[in-house]
Amino acid sequence: MPPLIPVTYPEPDFRIRTLAGRREIWDRVRRIFTALTPEEWVRQNFLGYLTRSLGYPAALMAVEKEIRLGALRKRCDIVVYRDSAPWMIVECKEPSVALSEKVLSQILAYNMSLDVPYLVLTNGNQTCGLGRAAAGATFLERLPFYRDEPGA
Repeated sequence: MPPLIPVTYPEPDFRIRTLAGRREIWDRVRRIFTALTPEEWVRQNFLGYLTRSLGYPAALMAVEKEIRLGALRKRCDIVVYRDSAPWMIVECKEPSVALSEKVLSQILAYNMSLDVPYLVLTNGNQTCGLGRAAAGATFLERLPFYRDEPGA
C-alpha cells in the first residue's frame, strides 16, 4: 500500500434534494443535480477539499471528463487543468472500494490519454497520489496547493 495522504475535509455545505424518490446532490463544477451515490458523495467531498482547502479553481476542473483509450470511451472522475492543459487526474471510488492495484491500473490507463504530472486515488477515507518528475514517479506525501509552482 502506498503512503496515504492526510485529507481533512471542510465542513460540508451541500445542496441535497429528493426528486421522484431519488436523492440528488448539487455539483458545483458541472452545475447540475446528480444522483447521490456513495461514489458521488466521495467526489463532492473531494471537490470541496480541492477548492476550499487547497485553492483549486472550480472553473479549471472537469467532472466525469470523457477521454478515449483507443476505441474505448472512458470517464475520469475529476480532471484539474493548469496553463490550459490537464494537470491532475483524481479517481474516486466509493468508501467500500479499496485503493488497489486494479484502481491504480485504471488511473494509469487514463493517464496514457491525458499525460498529467499528478495522479490521485481516493475512496473518501484513504487518499494516495503519484507525482511525476524528471527522475520518474514518486508517491506524494501531500497534494500540492494550486498556487504551488509546478513540480514543487
